[in-house]
Amino acid sequence: MKTHLKIGIGKLELKNPLMTASGTSGYGDELGNYFDVAALGAVVSKSLTLKPKIGNEPPRVTEVACGMLNSIGLANIGVERFISEKLPKLRKSGATIIANIAAKRAEDYLSLAEMLSDEEDVQGLEINLSCPNVKEGGIEFGSDPKMLGTITRLVRNVFPKTLLVKLTPNVTRISELARAAEGEGADAVTVANTYVGMAIDIYKRAPKIHTVTGGLSGPAIKPLTMAKVYEVTKSVDIPIVASGGIFTWQDVIEYLIAGASAVELGTVLFAKPNVPEELLSGIESYVSSSKLEHISDLIGSLNTGVEKVSAH
Repeated sequence: MKTHLKIGIGKLELKNPLMTASGTSGYGDELGNYFDVAALGAVVSKSLTLKPKIGNEPPRVTEVACGMLNSIGLANIGVERFISEKLPKLRKSGATIIANIAAKRAEDYLSLAEMLSDEEDVQGLEINLSCPNVKEGGIEFGSDPKMLGTITRLVRNVFPKTLLVKLTPNVTRISELARAAEGEGADAVTVANTYVGMAIDIYKRAPKIHTVTGGLSGPAIKPLTMAKVYEVTKSVDIPIVASGGIFTWQDVIEYLIAGASAVELGTVLFAKPNVPEELLSGIESYVSSSKLEHISDLIGSLNTGVEKVSAH
């Protein structure tokens, strides 16, 4: 194991800064057909709900320039089947497991956290707070710092292991959400979920996905998420996990320099499911050639000083 690539997130020590993004690689066990999932820093499951969900009607995924739109609707097998069917497979793989949870009610987040806290193999939780709060007139939990803080506190009280809060980028000031998460005990924040986007079939004059709008991911959003990471790094002291548009090892390095401690791989896994091996090789070469003692020396090392250029 390359100790100079290790990263600490809360109580977790990751082998390296690479994680999967929730919803992009199932429950993690499917990736074993392409590479050793234990080589990743962590595997993050797709969002788990208390009961199984079928998700939205198709079409629910479409390719767009430099990315993709999706509106899956949190389709998943439910937390009980995840525990009985998926955890044993992940345990055998040796992967570090972080479960992502989603709900429409605060009490359901609490129930999910209680169930997963008893599972030794689940070493961390990531709270997905981009679901409509049906008790509050459709307001998203994740768009309101107070509501986000309340759910973070509820989960923190019953889940003693590493806790991440995944933030929505579809707000004016994402740093306010990050501060709310930190204030209620989150160990880290994930920046960020997908951006609201839309695509139209000009021949049918109809939306390309059933729900009209969906979540935009892929290389198109990297500069947007990079700015969000930089905003958050100036507002909180807890680690940031960057998620948005990573396709190359250079993208990973950029995010670390901007202030992230780790990154999540999403859309790239559809295009190149074995990409983690390529990324790790590039990161290792960069760290070695830069004569850095540890990859953490990169985190937040952005030099924003602008050198004055002579007119002559």
